Amino acid sequence: MKPNDLERRKFLAGLAAGAGILRAADSGMIYRKLGRTGEKVSAIGLGGHHIGRPKDENEGIKIIRSALDRGMNFLDNCWDYHDGVSEIRMGKALRDGYRQKAFLMTKFDGRTKEATAKQIDESLQRLQSDHIDLMQFHENIRLEDPDRFFAPEGALEALTEAKKAGKIRYIGFTGHKDPLVHLRMLDMAAQHKFHFDTCQMPLNVMDAHFRSFTHQVVPRLVKEGIAVLGMKSMGDGNVLKSGAVTPIECLHYALSLPTSVVINGCESMERLDQAFEAARTFKPMSEAEMATLLDKTRQAAMTGKFEPFKTTSHFDGTAQHPEWMG
Repeated sequence: MKPNDLERRKFLAGLAAGAGILRAADSGMIYRKLGRTGEKVSAIGLGGHHIGRPKDENEGIKIIRSALDRGMNFLDNCWDYHDGVSEIRMGKALRDGYRQKAFLMTKFDGRTKEATAKQIDESLQRLQSDHIDLMQFHENIRLEDPDRFFAPEGALEALTEAKKAGKIRYIGFTGHKDPLVHLRMLDMAAQHKFHFDTCQMPLNVMDAHFRSFTHQVVPRLVKEGIAVLGMKSMGDGNVLKSGAVTPIECLHYALSLPTSVVINGCESMERLDQAFEAARTFKPMSEAEMATLLDKTRQAAMTGKFEPFKTTSHFDGTAQHPEWMG
């Protein structure tokens, strides 16, 4: 292990250990602060893409309502998931008083003011809500994406107007390709004196070794008071194909980082139960425990084979559908 790797690991483990645990007595769900927003959110969030996977929409609605009833209040989604089906299902699930239980997040693909404004309004309509708690710039995966976000007539102008109109409350960005692109977005935000509320990225036992968001981006987010949203703790199942880790270990590792939320895809009640079991049994991993787990995954991680969202275009929706960006 390199000395700087050890120092980073100690830093991250110390942050996570110092965060404390607020746990629901009935479900065992953990709650954490969302950066500087003052919001309290479930430490495991419900992934929006997987909600669109069951053939029967009632199954997706059942999963969402069960998650909310049991205290998983952070809901993830995106304007483009399953051509809008994920948002439509979530909108139906949020009827009958369920909207009040949720901290609702979705994402947009627009790179222009016009496209962004249009997608925000379409998401609001599908989600059957007068506001979205957190709106995030989706797939910050190209070096020019930060330029587009801050450009005249760019996405930020639409977000600012939507926030003033009460359509959205907080603003963040996501990406799964390379930590350098995230760092460039943060650099440009500093130049424009803009503060993101959240930032979402892959955080898993493979990421620690390869193009690492954990080591390169997370410490800066913590320093700047930007909430850390982890995703792909199991890499849509790809991390598990290594045979080195179990699903619960994957979730416990991501929860042991200074994350506000670890977003977890649950396309079945069984997967939802697994997430709650991970929350119920969670205690922050020690530095030694994290080192042992990462040593088990080091060799498998080095080529990026088990993180294809970094090394292939398969997960790049905006690359496959450039028309989404406007």
